[in-house]
Amino acid sequence: MTTTVWLQQLLTDYLNKFINLAEQYDGTIRNSSELEQVVDDYSAFITNKRNQDAWEQLERQSLSETLQLAAELRKTSARCVAVMEKYRALKLLSGETDRTDYFRNIESCIEQEFGSFQVSPDSKVFMVGSGSFPMTPLLIAKRTNAEVMGIDIDSEAIELGRRVANMLGSGLRIRLENASIEHLDWVKDATHIVFSSTVSNKYVLLDRLHSLTQEQVVVAMRYGNRLKSLFNFPMQDVDGRKWRLVDTILRPDHVFDIALYQKA
Repeated sequence: MTTTVWLQQLLTDYLNKFINLAEQYDGTIRNSSELEQVVDDYSAFITNKRNQDAWEQLERQSLSETLQLAAELRKTSARCVAVMEKYRALKLLSGETDRTDYFRNIESCIEQEFGSFQVSPDSKVFMVGSGSFPMTPLLIAKRTNAEVMGIDIDSEAIELGRRVANMLGSGLRIRLENASIEHLDWVKDATHIVFSSTVSNKYVLLDRLHSLTQEQVVVAMRYGNRLKSLFNFPMQDVDGRKWRLVDTILRPDHVFDIALYQKA
């Protein structure tokens, strides 16, 4: 079996596992352990440099089934991460605590989210895709005392996220809403914006945010290219009349990288 055939079969196996495990979510933590293990294994695969060459060989073949497989993996792994956040929230709220390798990896990425564009107590941070376990809003608010707003399209995620924030961040300035960016006046005052890497339309939203935000706003766009694109939506070109790329924070040992944008 060639390397590329092996890799395609491995990725197909991961895809089938993700589809099955996402469908098993029933609002309880009954099926959490298997999903957490698969996501941790997948995270380790994505960050293993030895797998990069194999993926590039497969990608160079430009087969339609390879491109389709990559797209399906991005979509279903993002769905599973959302489910895993729900499991983590439910465990916390029921008195259990645990930290999977995936969550350790994400939390360590948050430390340098904005590079030299530091968050201060006067900052207003807007998080797109805050999830059921709002790690980024909690950590930013706790460490900087900044005001943080998070949004998510999943109403269950917002409900769980509010309960988690109340438990872990009592007294912190955190607000979570199931709302669109156009319906939040708060956005115009945001100094920093964070996009989750698993938000599929993040560059569409970035384009729309140009007219809604102040001139000095800084955007941290989490993304994944090359092998990491199997677990994150990749970087895209932006309208140079609206946004300019000012820095990229490459983190080889982490599941996503960060692109920093300011207005052109």
